[in-house]
Amino acid sequence: MFRATLPPRAAGIAAGALADALLGDPRRGHPVALFGSAAAALERLSYADDRPRGIAHVGVLLTALAALGVAGERTRGPARALMTAATVFVALGGTSLARTGTQMADHLDAGDVDAARALLPSLCGRDPAALDETGLARAALESVAENTSDATVAPLFWAAVAGTPGTLVYRGANTLDAMIGHRSPRYARFGWAAARFDDVLNFLPARLTGLLVAVCAPLVGGSPVGALRAWRRDAGRHPSPNAGVAEAAFAGALGVRLGGPTQYAHQLEIRPTLGDGPPPDTRDVRRAVRLSRAVQAAAAAVAVSVAARTGRRASPRW
Repeated sequence: MFRATLPPRAAGIAAGALADALLGDPRRGHPVALFGSAAAALERLSYADDRPRGIAHVGVLLTALAALGVAGERTRGPARALMTAATVFVALGGTSLARTGTQMADHLDAGDVDAARALLPSLCGRDPAALDETGLARAALESVAENTSDATVAPLFWAAVAGTPGTLVYRGANTLDAMIGHRSPRYARFGWAAARFDDVLNFLPARLTGLLVAVCAPLVGGSPVGALRAWRRDAGRHPSPNAGVAEAAFAGALGVRLGGPTQYAHQLEIRPTLGDGPPPDTRDVRRAVRLSRAVQAAAAAVAVSVAARTGRRASPRW
């Protein structure tokens, strides 16, 4: 008799996504933070201002994560589902992203620019001192858009197609990109491998994000056509091959204009314009948060469906 149960990978993805939706990131002892501490400790030994050292640094850390993931993938039944659920929960950051975006809108609505500036580093690496209310709203919306792809769609994508090893390697690569993948004088060469590998791993998830933004746009009064048009027209001008897709799709869906001067600690970037319409305000930040949550739910449903279909083909239950 056929048993209509989810395969372990699909069940684990569903449980991990539900845990993130209910709980968000743990406040202390987050495994991603522990990985970051280990990466920083290794960097003190491995750093040199050249690409080969950076490649070795990334390779050692991600190989260790892949080995841990393979060990988890070799388990069976409930143990494998539990391992997948724990990995997905650790890798996802969508609920914390939405909470932080909402807090940013609350601070701006209250006119508390100092509190908004203090919160901004939780969303992105820009220099908050240089931003007024409009700049803070734009930075928040762009960060919500980019991290909807990086912190939700991409982990779910890799969980569905590559299981626990893929999820761990993706989250490790994305963390290393955030730590050393920028073009500062220290990391221009040492962080090259981290930045390029993160670009490769995010290529397909970013485009899935763009499609899901278009599909979910009507749920927040947005435009699917506007999302697809801005993606096609504007994303290629963004310095990131992946962030440009998510940001342009959000801009087009919400009818706002993103881009422009962007001040980081190490340099000023002049970003291209994404989308049409006025600069975003706090209402648009709140709409972006709602759109992000809708995309997260849709991505979880797609990931569970893909994992269920592939899991049943690999090991049917009768």
